[in-house]
Amino acid sequence: MNSHKRLYFLASLACLLVILSSCLQSPPQPLRVGGNVWPGYESLYLASDLGYYNNNQIQLVDYPSATEVSRALRNGDLEVAALTLDETLSVAETNHDVRVVLITDVSAGGDAILAKPGIETLAALKGRRVGVESNALGALVITRALEQVNLSPQDLKIVSLGVSEHEFAFKQGSVDAVVTFEPVRSKLLKMGANLLFDSRQIPGEIVDVLVVPQTVLESQRKQLDVLIQGWFRALDYLNKHPEDAAKRMAPRQGLNPKQFLATLELLHIPDFQENQQLLSKADPKLLNVLRKLSKLMLEKDLLKQAVQVESLLDDRLVKALP
Repeated sequence: MNSHKRLYFLASLACLLVILSSCLQSPPQPLRVGGNVWPGYESLYLASDLGYYNNNQIQLVDYPSATEVSRALRNGDLEVAALTLDETLSVAETNHDVRVVLITDVSAGGDAILAKPGIETLAALKGRRVGVESNALGALVITRALEQVNLSPQDLKIVSLGVSEHEFAFKQGSVDAVVTFEPVRSKLLKMGANLLFDSRQIPGEIVDVLVVPQTVLESQRKQLDVLIQGWFRALDYLNKHPEDAAKRMAPRQGLNPKQFLATLELLHIPDFQENQQLLSKADPKLLNVLRKLSKLMLEKDLLKQAVQVESLLDDRLVKALP
């Protein structure tokens, strides 16, 4: 074989190897997005149901509680976690690279303390059995509520209950009250529970967000862009076609469409302009909430060490929106 033929052969072989290599490359890693049942996260599932995530390797994963979502993110079993800000701070205490990339909602009544008939006030909870989920949110809500009547969680008989146990425990009378949230809140109110406290009394403090490790932001940016774009497309669909959207979203919450739309009235859902303002810190409101929440959690031993809250907020995904 002369030198020209040899060069041609080697060049052809190299091209063939490149083609074979590209064919054998593994598909992109799925973007696993985890959350628990909460109306404020439901637009993720609406986006999926409407086909906005088709062929983009986005996998929505359900967990029984925010505690398990946090654990899965810490363990690398998720790339994206839907969490409250207090849970986010708990994760960031040990996982310093996590970033808040989307504000999904702000609770405005969706989180509550409900008591059995006959218990009319927060002060009447003294010495009573109160079911609370063993996470930062449960501790935050009960602490902030009891402050109003000069009580502390130590004045109650705290019963650790996962959210999936709230309804049953309340029905069975094994607790006198429960710290819970939608959709359980609506179900217990229909059963005759008394509303003692809700998140309207601590405005802006219970904020739900999507949290992503910095490494995932850099390695799976395309899928993250699709995820965030799908979220806002789903919100647009919800605004334009609320009845159809509610039919698609309500079943996961165990509610009918009318009930589901009523739960959304207990939330404020920021649009993309508000997300851009808050995550860029141009509007410091969210940053101030984080500072206040971090201070409170440190005082109540919900955090063991301070978290650098300024580095938590990351606007790169919402800034890229068209």
